[in-house]
Amino acid sequence: MPLKTFAEYEKLAEAAHGHLCAGQILGLWMALYGVRLLGLTDPVGADRKRLITYVEIDRCATDAIAVVTGCRLGKRVLKFRDFGKVAATFCDLSDRRAVRLVARDTAKQRAREPYPEILDKNQQQMHAYRELSGEELFERQWVRVSIGVEDLPGYKAARVMCAQCGEGINFKREVVREGRTLCRACAGERYYEPLG
Repeated sequence: MPLKTFAEYEKLAEAAHGHLCAGQILGLWMALYGVRLLGLTDPVGADRKRLITYVEIDRCATDAIAVVTGCRLGKRVLKFRDFGKVAATFCDLSDRRAVRLVARDTAKQRAREPYPEILDKNQQQMHAYRELSGEELFERQWVRVSIGVEDLPGYKAARVMCAQCGEGINFKREVVREGRTLCRACAGERYYEPLG
């Protein structure tokens, strides 16, 4: 299905995210700008097997990016790197090209200029972000992203067991320490603390 109108994407983003906000508008623009720079015209249809997207923040913009690109964590084509930046890298697997877009720090200030009468910052930004261009909203950098075969959709490999906790590990995410195969949690990357 070819790219939709911005208004159509807004409705889809609102449904997916639960509300429409400035972060959603920014994310929609970021994704549209990214896929257009790569020359993709149907990211959720004919081009869907060409695109992997890396997002660097777990905020509203990320949900909007998924709406435009069709990239989802469960499909293994949306990758999250917790860098705390309103940024995303759009990778064309066929052409081996990638473009990283970062929201300009000046975007919020630019949003105030055309709409000083709107006191609600979110509404002010939403109105302005709809009108500003991709060049005005984002810094653009062509980059190279090395994507291992284990990070591609459809990758199959033997499941290994953690020598410490006994849990299974997929997609070559194990760590080998002193000859022992460990899951990342047992290797020291645990985000939780067992209580029992």
